Amino acid sequence: MEEELRINGTLISYYYTCKREAWLIYHGIESDQEDDNIAIGNLISKESYPREKKEISIMGSKLDIISSGDKGLVISEVKKSSRNMKGSKMQLIYYLKMLKDNGVNAVGELRIPKEKKVIRVELTEEDEISISKATGEIIKLISGKIPDAVSINFCKKCSYSEFCWTD
Repeated sequence: MEEELRINGTLISYYYTCKREAWLIYHGIESDQEDDNIAIGNLISKESYPREKKEISIMGSKLDIISSGDKGLVISEVKKSSRNMKGSKMQLIYYLKMLKDNGVNAVGELRIPKEKKVIRVELTEEDEISISKATGEIIKLISGKIPDAVSINFCKKCSYSEFCWTD
């Protein structure tokens, strides 16, 4: 029996940042958990917005915050910085589409407490097409062999850098 490939929001974010990192995450190859950037991100997530309902697991994904807004349900992702906005936005779009596909309409927010930013994200038809296409591409990616390491501007602060760049 063929195993069903499980896509989640975190994998979507990594896919838009680095395809090799997405492949490693999916295949259970852990990054350096002692990495300072991981610790800082975890601390920001834990300490920010203490009165909000946090880390809600839905359909294989963990949503950072769920709250009520003036127009209904609001899904928020808390990020350490605005450095990777494309991956962060697409992760949130994935959540909004997943909820919509299950009969729940919501809007999203990217919250960057360190920068005092809140960026509203609403699901559009174009976003739905983009995320569906990306999901198909991710399935091909994770079904194949590990992608080659490619140097990008995120490598310097990546917790996989030793894995990718050590001989």
